[in-house]
Amino acid sequence: MIRPLLRMGDPRLLRRSRPVDRFDEAWLHALVADMEETMQHHDGAGLAAPQIGVDLRLVIFGCERSARYPDAEPVPWTVLINPVLTPLSPDVEEGWEGCLSVPGLRGWVPRWSRLRYSGFDPCGRPIERSVSGFHARVVQHECDHLDGILYPMRMADLSRFGFTDVLDAAAAD
Repeated sequence: MIRPLLRMGDPRLLRRSRPVDRFDEAWLHALVADMEETMQHHDGAGLAAPQIGVDLRLVIFGCERSARYPDAEPVPWTVLINPVLTPLSPDVEEGWEGCLSVPGLRGWVPRWSRLRYSGFDPCGRPIERSVSGFHARVVQHECDHLDGILYPMRMADLSRFGFTDVLDAAAAD
């Protein structure tokens, strides 16, 4: 089922989410299925449970190819519960980000270049990966939602924040 997306300004997006404490249950698998359908419907690269009003530490992400990020490398389909992110170096990269909860806008956002993430899949099996590039950016963006952080809150330079169609037109000139 496609769930309604919360948009920036909704106070529920600013809360810290609760850990998932039960795995491999019908309600959790149904929630993940709803999140996947919602993310695909909106052509997203990821979605966090708080974006659909569910106050749990659960994110999904992955894409083979994205119309919104045409130059991005593929990111494997992942359901990540109770994630922990650990930077692997102090290096930071800046890049364009958008968000399903901030529709029609993009911003230039700094993120760790390389990181390790760990957590669990819906059955409670551990997941641990070391990643870089677009994969690392997507994980950080989605996990920020679990702590009530939207990407504009990470931006250092608001002159690089704007409507996608205007930014695209300016880049084409």
